[in-house]
Amino acid sequence: MDIDAYRYRPPKPNYLPHNVEVDEPIVEELPIAVTPATELENAAFFHKMKRAAQEYNIVRPKGYTVSYHANPEMEKHHFGQTHPMKPWRLTLTKSLVSAYGMPFAMDNYNTRAATYEELNAFHASDYLDYLATAPPEDTPRDYEGNNPSDPKFNLGGSDCPLFHGLYDYCSMSAGTSIDAARKICCQQSDIAIAWGGGLHHAKRREASGFCYINDIVLGILQLLRCYPRVLYIDIDVHHGDGVEEAFKSTDRVMTVSFHKYQPDYFFPGTGALDDNGPKDEQNPGAHHAINVPLNDGITDEQYAMLFESIIGKINETYRPSVIALQCGADSLAGDRLGRFNLRVQGHGACVAYCKSLGLPMIIFGGGGYTPRNVARAWAYETSIAIASQNKIPDIIPLHAPWREHFIHETLFPTLEQIFGEPRANRNTQKRLNEIIMHVHEQLRFVGHAPSVQSRVIPPDLLGIRQDVEDRLKEESDERDEGLRRAREEGVGQAGEM
Repeated sequence: MDIDAYRYRPPKPNYLPHNVEVDEPIVEELPIAVTPATELENAAFFHKMKRAAQEYNIVRPKGYTVSYHANPEMEKHHFGQTHPMKPWRLTLTKSLVSAYGMPFAMDNYNTRAATYEELNAFHASDYLDYLATAPPEDTPRDYEGNNPSDPKFNLGGSDCPLFHGLYDYCSMSAGTSIDAARKICCQQSDIAIAWGGGLHHAKRREASGFCYINDIVLGILQLLRCYPRVLYIDIDVHHGDGVEEAFKSTDRVMTVSFHKYQPDYFFPGTGALDDNGPKDEQNPGAHHAINVPLNDGITDEQYAMLFESIIGKINETYRPSVIALQCGADSLAGDRLGRFNLRVQGHGACVAYCKSLGLPMIIFGGGGYTPRNVARAWAYETSIAIASQNKIPDIIPLHAPWREHFIHETLFPTLEQIFGEPRANRNTQKRLNEIIMHVHEQLRFVGHAPSVQSRVIPPDLLGIRQDVEDRLKEESDERDEGLRRAREEGVGQAGEM
């Protein structure tokens, strides 16, 4: 055994390829004119947030720990004026979560960007090098016009533009998911939330569908260090093709995707009901990809019935040891790209059901192209994670930043408020029953709790890193008098009413 392979090596610079000698970062972040809040304004909002936590009785859940992972620098990036993906939705989500006082019930982490080596655990070196060095382009290329250029790694078009700060943005997104997975592996957290992740279309050497780095795959690779079986569930309106492809030949990960399926018209055109992994029965991944193709207009009630019937049977048969749940909010009614009739409550019911299974869980973000709807759903699902969904009021707090952007003051707008008249529901009960029967039939070929032989796994320095993090946190707490006083006040701790 080569012991040097396990020795710690300082990571190479995050923003540079390994085969180019340069002195300065090649990709610069887009300067955005943002007026930072003053210390007085921050203190005033913190006081309102604390009062909200006390008023709504937002406390840490008993018996388990929830952690919230985010990198605020992600919010400053911009895909382009006409691009559907708006990182500002993360700002809106954070403002709503904070306005309800939820941070007091969680461990909150400002995550670092993933290093080149961490991204390289899944993505090819030549792809990462190009992603880091490709100059930004203010206007996407026309790959379908009269003089189409040759797309390299599918980058530069209208779907995956080369915007300013692209590599940094991707590294930050991946960093949130990797950090969440490591907290689960270290048993520091039972439910880890990473709304900045969930970019499920990216392939090993190709960007796809607004996704450049597949943070979900990187997170699951971390989970596989400690857990024998991972159940990946995707409720984005688009098929989770990148994650399914990454784990198509293993029985240690089962992928389940609920999505709209209209192959000739709707991206990515994959994920048919009979796409259940490799056709070769000798391949360990056979029957370990479950796809649930849906039509326009599915309702909360139909979705919940389908979800519980399928996930419940999978849990009984496959017996996963941890869940990775992608909560793409483009499956909500009124999304710019989606075509379902799901409300915030119906979307959140999937999180609640997965939580009820009592397994460690990572909750990722994903799609979602109407920011106010994204923020509503992810704030509500955060409240489910901390067992406060029945405590928070339906009316968005008056002190919530950008409250006017939500248009309707309720956290749960009706379908009529969202778009006047619901979309036609093209999902018949007969078809839904056929889907359930097909999935249950596929699960007959999945062995109960497959026994996977362990392999030698690098230690990943988690123990050493944790010792350093604990020491730094202790030193920081000693310096922060305000934090000490807040803890002494007991905000976020259960007490007498």
